[in-house]
Amino acid sequence: RVVGHHGKVNIRKDSVWHVPEAELTLVLSSSGKIVGYTIGNDMSSRSIEGENPLYLPQAKTYDGCASLGPCIFVTDKPLDANTMISMEINRNNKKVFEASVGINQMKRKPEELVSFVYRECSFPNGCLIMTGTGIVPGSDFTLLSGDEIKISIDHIGTLTNTVR
Repeated sequence: RVVGHHGKVNIRKDSVWHVPEAELTLVLSSSGKIVGYTIGNDMSSRSIEGENPLYLPQAKTYDGCASLGPCIFVTDKPLDANTMISMEINRNNKKVFEASVGINQMKRKPEELVSFVYRECSFPNGCLIMTGTGIVPGSDFTLLSGDEIKISIDHIGTLTNTVR
């Protein structure tokens, strides 16, 4: 369900409101240690999500619903609190959305997120956790087929995907 850098993300045919969500993604060992970072795009079908909270799995989990990349930044140090995440969406070679936020604006710190995920689950091969960041286009915007999404995080690079 996850595509890589330069892969095509999907929008659901049964939804009318589609948005990408730029996310710092934690790369974890089997013990829950943060061993690196990458970039995530957690696509969301907002019209499905808004109908009923019980529909969240359908709004968030489908083929091409997320992307990761372009690499894993391996480090044993936390990212600097001033690290910036930015997202740009281009349509027909024209910028239609742009926003940035510092990771210091995240509500929960990475270590807290890890503690919740590893509390009652085991991951023998480690796992990836998308953290959420707050960069989401408003209700007046929806993705269209052919849109290009670029998500950049300092020290990691830029994840680029096109909407199928």
